[in-house]
Amino acid sequence: MVICAITKIKEILLNVRLVQGIYVLLGSNLGDRRDNLQRALHHIGTKAGRILRTSAVYESQPWGEPDQPDFYNQVVEIDTPLPAEALLFALQAIEKAMGKHKLGKWRERLIDLDLLYYRNRIVRTGRLTVPHPEIQHRNFTLLPLCELVPDEMHPLLRLTHRQLLAASRDTLEVRVLPS
Repeated sequence: MVICAITKIKEILLNVRLVQGIYVLLGSNLGDRRDNLQRALHHIGTKAGRILRTSAVYESQPWGEPDQPDFYNQVVEIDTPLPAEALLFALQAIEKAMGKHKLGKWRERLIDLDLLYYRNRIVRTGRLTVPHPEIQHRNFTLLPLCELVPDEMHPLLRLTHRQLLAASRDTLEVRVLPS
């Protein structure tokens, strides 16, 4: 009880808050990667929710399987009336409509849409885990989150995105691309 009160006081003094928005990570490493991200944004805006903000586009070395092309990644904040699991289904339908074929874990992707956060909710179902369980391990996710919401706090880890990035052990190269 005392530890919870101390943690809450620290959060207030540091002016941090739990993540409030709905954030989706877009990734592509096949074909015209930038166009794939643009097409995915269009589909998200028409089929999943209203786009509020987007990060810059980042180019990153592939995670898990190095023998493949580099990825383009971007984080988008959306607003949607869909519950978390229905949003997941909408994102998967967009991936399928765009021609995503699963070649295996961490393999090439025409498009990949990962639900990172659904406000500050914690969701654990057979199909969905939110917050995304790998956020804190991947700089290609943390850098765009730091661009959009650096001082918002991961609801489970109780660290801001800025703190998660500082503590990250990910050594893969990630660079922001010009607009």
